[in-house]
Amino acid sequence: MANNIRSYILEDEFKITILNNKINIVNYEEMGHFDNNRVSVKYEKDGRICTLIIKGKNLVVSKLKSKEVLILGVISNIEFR
Repeated sequence: MANNIRSYILEDEFKITILNNKINIVNYEEMGHFDNNRVSVKYEKDGRICTLIIKGKNLVVSKLKSKEVLILGVISNIEFR
């Protein structure tokens, strides 16, 4: 059980959680462009840097930490590049 808790706490894998008008992103590499219609976030997958693009209306970066970001707004499209 202690190993499970430790791996949860020290999790370093990129994760995205999509909720109603919210997107929570954990373990991203860096924030790219962001305005009220588009947000881009760079993340690592299989040793390469990829980009997540979120499009919508009234997008706001509600929480911004070194490894976690919460985006609120009317989300119309999510694209992985």
